[in-house]
Amino acid sequence: MDPALHQQRSGPELRACLLGPQIHSAANRGEVAGVSLIDESQIRVILLDIEGTTTPVDFVYRTLFPYATRKLESFLRAHSQDPEIHSLVQDLRSQHDLDERDGLEPPGWLDNTEEARLRSSVAYGQWLIVRDSKCTSLKSLQGKIWQQGFASRELRGEVFPDVPVAFERWQRQKRTICMYSSGSVLAQQLLFRTTTSGDLTPYISAFFDTHVGAKTEGGSYKKIAASLSYAPHRFLFISDAVKEIEGALSVGMQAILCVRGPGDAPPHGQDQAIHSFDNVLPD
Repeated sequence: MDPALHQQRSGPELRACLLGPQIHSAANRGEVAGVSLIDESQIRVILLDIEGTTTPVDFVYRTLFPYATRKLESFLRAHSQDPEIHSLVQDLRSQHDLDERDGLEPPGWLDNTEEARLRSSVAYGQWLIVRDSKCTSLKSLQGKIWQQGFASRELRGEVFPDVPVAFERWQRQKRTICMYSSGSVLAQQLLFRTTTSGDLTPYISAFFDTHVGAKTEGGSYKKIAASLSYAPHRFLFISDAVKEIEGALSVGMQAILCVRGPGDAPPHGQDQAIHSFDNVLPD
């Protein structure tokens, strides 16, 4: 994984108050691997990030992204007459214009022939992948490319070993498990359906992607809470990205920072983090 990308997810610092007073307290408070003041009695929904939380970051950056990069041109050629794919390419063109106006210097885009348009969309799509763009149209294209890879068994989903065990435990506790990722809902479903631990999708009640909004914005978490008909304080959100944790906390969700790497530490030495799901809402 690119260290710069990892730094972007971890964030430059973790506010001292991040996991303290903003988390609800009550008589039945649990301590989760050093994270205190989690009100277990209030938690009905467990909302999980994927990359770096349920799934190794390396799987995303060394397997999924390179696969999409390699297959993008052949996929677009094979589906050039598909109205849905055509619409996604048009969305990419609009995003390209925005990136140009923002001075990001994307590769040039030509529309004078169909071949020029296809080559331009491939070059721009690959440029976005390298930048780990959260562009919704790109994520939709990636999901469709990965769908072919999972169907052909070139790809298999990957999760940390403690994830299936935690899913089973939380289901026994009658808690609702949901995913929220910048990857498309389709990509999320494919990943959890094809893991080496089997199909984990029966444990998962809902999948959310950037159609509800950016993962750093409080409004996105409000939409998720409303769609599931639970108040925000009924949620426990777990992510490896500080800014995402802050977004969830800002609307009243409970939240835990997840630091998976064996050599990693929470930003600025904070100990308010978990390293696995083993002690999260134990029996």
